[in-house]
Amino acid sequence: MLRRPLAVLLLVAWSTAAAQTHRPAPPPAVARDFSLVRAEYSGANALDVVAFMDHYFRVPGNTGFNASLDRVRDILERAGYQPESTAAPGARLTYRIETRPLRGPTWEPVDASLSIVGQDSALLRFATNRNMLAIDSYSTPAGGVIAPLVFAGSGSPAELDSAHVAGKVVLVAGPVRRVFADAVTARGAVGVLGYSMPGYTQPDVHTHSIQFTQIPLDSVHRSWAMPLSKAAYDALRAALDRGPVQVHVETATKIYPSVERTLIAEVLGNVSPDQRFVFSAHVQEPGANDNASGVGTQAEMARTLAALLRRGAIDPGRTITMIWGNEIEQTRNFLADDSVRRRDIHWGVSLDMTGENTAKTGGTFLIEKMPDPSAVWTRGDDHHTAWGGSPVPLSMLHPHYFNDFILDRCLDQAAATGWVVNTNPYEGGSDHTPYIEYHKPGLLFWHFTDVYYHTDGDRLSMVSADEMKNVGVSALVSALTLTSADGPTTRALVSQIEGDGRSRLDREYALSAAAVKAGGPAAHEVEILSAWKAWYVGAIRAMTDIELGGTSPETGRAIDAGAADIGAYADSLIAKLTP
Repeated sequence: MLRRPLAVLLLVAWSTAAAQTHRPAPPPAVARDFSLVRAEYSGANALDVVAFMDHYFRVPGNTGFNASLDRVRDILERAGYQPESTAAPGARLTYRIETRPLRGPTWEPVDASLSIVGQDSALLRFATNRNMLAIDSYSTPAGGVIAPLVFAGSGSPAELDSAHVAGKVVLVAGPVRRVFADAVTARGAVGVLGYSMPGYTQPDVHTHSIQFTQIPLDSVHRSWAMPLSKAAYDALRAALDRGPVQVHVETATKIYPSVERTLIAEVLGNVSPDQRFVFSAHVQEPGANDNASGVGTQAEMARTLAALLRRGAIDPGRTITMIWGNEIEQTRNFLADDSVRRRDIHWGVSLDMTGENTAKTGGTFLIEKMPDPSAVWTRGDDHHTAWGGSPVPLSMLHPHYFNDFILDRCLDQAAATGWVVNTNPYEGGSDHTPYIEYHKPGLLFWHFTDVYYHTDGDRLSMVSADEMKNVGVSALVSALTLTSADGPTTRALVSQIEGDGRSRLDREYALSAAAVKAGGPAAHEVEILSAWKAWYVGAIRAMTDIELGGTSPETGRAIDAGAADIGAYADSLIAKLTP
């Protein structure tokens, strides 16, 4: 997952423990799909993919990225998916690999070390911390380089000038990606060392953690940069306090031309094949949770779908599409490449960091919702994650049932397994973002806060097969429901979304009533409740796209009645605020 960190750690979102108690049974068709998928889906299979990918530092176009895609392709072929180019017309299980030019060459690390001249042991070695080398660093000459070390504060231009960095290795208290161009390209530094670990990684506890990062590719100076662990940074600062320091740096990398590959598998719908539910799991980034777990979760979803289809247990009426590739770009390309195809994409889910062992990482499973009023007014049990989020404008909201529908399916799984499910308001930064850009319903399955996020500690031992199964089962049943819903199932879902809306309105009314009682302006609280009213009225009216083959008169009447009832209920609460 690619996001911009914040310095503060906030509590994560609404815990659904109370919602899991005495939860009503799902509609019969949904319960049937859960039974089928739970019996077939293997968390161990998903974990095997993570174990394979964990060996590689994955950048688009490099060896590890392509090997991971090939691994998933082999799983698809064994499951019965055929290459789209040779499959017969109407084949139900197909895949294809799309290629695009990369913006520049690809990159992969081979080896690296950092030592203080005169000390016996290295401060950092690639063998024990493969995040120590910034992406797009070049190799040093054979034998490495030895150069004076200077400290330049936070790495501002003025501090770099004062440190006279030309011909020296620069140490900064800040991210190397921000300092590299000013230090190396503009001022002739040999390379950059920097320390910048966010608080949620607990660097005082995990003193050897390093988050991976990237620097601008500089084919002229062909230099390098290293993000540091707290232990390495403290050791360098202490050495400088004692007197002049020279460091010995060795780096070995590969930088070469390549292409960006995207793997797309589809289970063709038998009634409305042009209508799609789309999943995305990105391959790049070197972590096990981020995002080998998403790749493995989705690969096992694909295998499960094929197994159930081939034995006649399922028969989706709409197409289920699964994409593996480069984060955000893979989904944006899928949406942008074909305007006709885009028109009939109904739902999208990003599978990103889906397998955390929460007991080890400190994280929790989260559904990051598409923008709803909680992203405009974040209050009560709604909280942004440590990444944070800023209020979105009301104009960004497009009322839909998808948030509640997906949460309901995850709570169904939680009721059966004890899985902990939470939500957070929209923040963006993964493969759900392109859906929002195109005004499509899209959301994110992920985990946070995680002390090992983007660090060398994000390894196989931090991944749970059970967690991947909970995510994969919930995601797959959600897709099967929406790609095959008949009239009775759709009407049951309408009733459920209305119930979800009433529960939300009750919570919002309680918050608003307390605010007014405390002296807050009633008009402001009416605005919030009115937005939630519009959201749920619109969400229920949007359910006309669920019933396979078109909305039947009976379902249409249920939708009309549900929308009218939730609107009237909201009005009754609003009236209490303005007696």
